[in-house]
Amino acid sequence: MCGIVGAVANRNVSKILLEGLKRLEYRGYDSAGLAVVDDQGALAVCKRQGKVVNLEHAVEENNVVGHTGIAHTRWATHGKPSQKNAHPHASAARVAVVHNGIIENFAQLREQLEESGYHFESDTDTEVIVHLLHQELSEGHNLLASVQRVIPKLEGAYGLATFSIDNPSTVVVARSGSPLVIGVGIEENFIASDQLALRQVTDQFVYLEEGDIAEVRVDGFEIYQDGTQVEREKVQITAAADSADKGEFRHFMLKEIYEQSAVIKDTLQGRINQTDIVEQAFGADAKYALENVKAVQIVACGTSYHAATVAKYWIEQYANIVCRVEVASEFRYRKVVVQPNTLLLTISQSGETADTLAALRLAKTLGYISTMTVCNVAQSSLVRESDIALMTHAGPEIGVASTKAFTTQLTALLLLTVYLAKHNGMKAEEVKDIVEQLHRLPELIDQAIELNDTIESVFESFADKHHALFLGRGIMYPVAMEGALKLKEISYIHAEAYPAGELKHGPLALVDDNMPVVAVAPNDELLEKLKSNLEEVQARGGRLFVFADQHVEFASSEDVELIKLPNIPEILAPIIFTIPLQLLSYHVALLKGTDVDQPRNLAKSVTVE
Repeated sequence: MCGIVGAVANRNVSKILLEGLKRLEYRGYDSAGLAVVDDQGALAVCKRQGKVVNLEHAVEENNVVGHTGIAHTRWATHGKPSQKNAHPHASAARVAVVHNGIIENFAQLREQLEESGYHFESDTDTEVIVHLLHQELSEGHNLLASVQRVIPKLEGAYGLATFSIDNPSTVVVARSGSPLVIGVGIEENFIASDQLALRQVTDQFVYLEEGDIAEVRVDGFEIYQDGTQVEREKVQITAAADSADKGEFRHFMLKEIYEQSAVIKDTLQGRINQTDIVEQAFGADAKYALENVKAVQIVACGTSYHAATVAKYWIEQYANIVCRVEVASEFRYRKVVVQPNTLLLTISQSGETADTLAALRLAKTLGYISTMTVCNVAQSSLVRESDIALMTHAGPEIGVASTKAFTTQLTALLLLTVYLAKHNGMKAEEVKDIVEQLHRLPELIDQAIELNDTIESVFESFADKHHALFLGRGIMYPVAMEGALKLKEISYIHAEAYPAGELKHGPLALVDDNMPVVAVAPNDELLEKLKSNLEEVQARGGRLFVFADQHVEFASSEDVELIKLPNIPEILAPIIFTIPLQLLSYHVALLKGTDVDQPRNLAKSVTVE
């Protein structure tokens, strides 16, 4: 959700800011802008609607140059995408602000500022911040003091960066619910909402914590918490940690689909041996909590919620432990009854998902035995604030529609399931069998990816479709949910998933020759039930597309397209069957001509409610 970049240097920072925005464009791409202190000490602002390339051309044409600057790529919340609503926002050509998040009391603040004579040029909530800062500067406060005085007036979540021509070599940042990081250079320093934006200029980072305000200058920086200066750890990030290049692939999404066998191998590495899981890989702090867990409560959003729902089936079947799953935005707004010895488990690719992070903070007051997160970003808020972190090793996922993050989450959750099951009666032979199957997982994923050309050909018939139905039974129902989500995210086809047994309870009314029905059919105990459900579709003239295990007998016909996968162990089926559904959505999006990596109205990391 939105991206922030800033720099204070002894060289022109415009190109640094633009490169940072390009690296963050997956977070928001409605509009983009930057502001610098130019060579005459004046505030220069350049903004454009649309993608960063539009801003880049404008910066070149207008020769926007400066040694101090801030920049932003926007995902709209308040105010439609437009040049006037793009960040940065300025007040009296004296101070500029970029902002991620939502100011919940902006209407009240705006009214007060208008009564004081301020004129608003945008529809955003952000503009109240810059006028409040101008008020403080006009009363004689420096920039740091002005930010410290304005922050208590703001309600909501935000990460913000600001500079003023009064302090032309200083950027001040503040974090409350939206991530910010300082990039440490040599006689220059940087800020961003994600380290990825700054990897071209530094590998040294300091992650701000909740409530931090920092003053960043050429010669250094200070961080304050409640007005008191504090120290934060400096972390070095290796190049392998965040390389983000499409390489030979047309889109990041396709690249990330093809990376799944490698990143799952990385997620498994050091966590399993030939016959068992390596319990020490879960960390010393995990042992007591996990061995005493009697119930699990999972909270997550979006694709991570689907991973959580798969985990519920695994945990209850193999570990014999009660597992509840809830969307984070619902969990945090109801009364929660916590059973004794319940583990609170959050799942998030970014580790900054606002609702999931708020759910974690609420959970810490409710008496859970421990809090654990499955996450892809080591320095994220969820990781830092959870008692236990089980890291996935997906690497940066740039495509907005999640692919490799989902399958690495499933892999990590299966490891957690085996850990819990071992301490709840699972026999060593059963553990060994699952571990042996996990060793086969990367190879099976590569075999599923080999269906790419077949899927591209089969799903050409989706080019003129506007609706689709996805069906699965048991643990494959959340896989169908994920397949439907992928299709709607990037092709804009309305797609929904149902448990196949629910067809007769309503969805069957939608089935005709214009409503394609996609089903996932592993070779499990529910197969015959699923076949009966699919016969109901055929009887109503529906067109079926069935992804089936190679050992499943299913007659092809004029109304049935059968795509055979390799023989898949039952416990791995949710991971493997996800792959062809990702490829389906990708190829249909190409047919539709949509923006695969940056679908409309969506952003990668949802850091607002």
